[in-house]
Amino acid sequence: MDDILLKVNDLHAAIDGKEILKGINLEIRPGEVHAIMGPNGSGKSTLSGVLAGDPRFTVTGGSATFHGVDLLALSPEDRSHEGLFLSFQYPVEIPGVSMVNFMRAAVNAKRAYLREAPLSASDFLKLMRQKRAIVELDNKLASRSVNEGFSGGEKKRNEIFQMAVLEPRLSILDETDSGLDIDALRIVAGGVNKLKTSHNATIVITHYQRLLDYIRPDVVHILYKGRIVYTGGPELALELEEKGYDWIKQQVDNEQ
Repeated sequence: MDDILLKVNDLHAAIDGKEILKGINLEIRPGEVHAIMGPNGSGKSTLSGVLAGDPRFTVTGGSATFHGVDLLALSPEDRSHEGLFLSFQYPVEIPGVSMVNFMRAAVNAKRAYLREAPLSASDFLKLMRQKRAIVELDNKLASRSVNEGFSGGEKKRNEIFQMAVLEPRLSILDETDSGLDIDALRIVAGGVNKLKTSHNATIVITHYQRLLDYIRPDVVHILYKGRIVYTGGPELALELEEKGYDWIKQQVDNEQ
């Protein structure tokens, strides 16, 4: 049996006619945490957007298979229902839409897609209470409109709370550490670690080693100029922290 959860093969993608991804190859198995690092403009957020189905990006070549399903053939909604979750670098506010209603609608839409019965209001509130505790999300925040008036740390915590409720197969955390102080970083990373199982996987996209001090990756990839140029273990992130991205640029540019 093939145990690959996500298989990306020679993936090319562009925005406004400009090619950003220039042949990405990636394999992720259940139970793994993969970190993707690289300088600004290397294609990290483009990769997360392409996998999630962001319509701004055009796939110009290659394939992506998610637990045996052609990921690129699915709508963004169906990718979510199949178990893909994207945590945004800059979560948006949705005034007038309560977190409770928003999350209950999301959960029951996924259950309908999987041909499961919807959760009752009481069962959903019980689920909310259980998952809130994972990321120490205050009940008052959970009762407000989605992200409205939240601090940066509260928004990121709310994203991990949503991840906890939806129980995805694959979570993509796009620079979740951006703008977090050390306490918020600890709580967010702790939530991610608590949600890890042998059946799911996580892609952590980050510039910095500090997040990887809390979420320990199994595999580290360095993305540069639209390609994965190095892959290694956690020690690769430490080497990158020590030498900086100029080291990567010099190594790769000298090889070309």
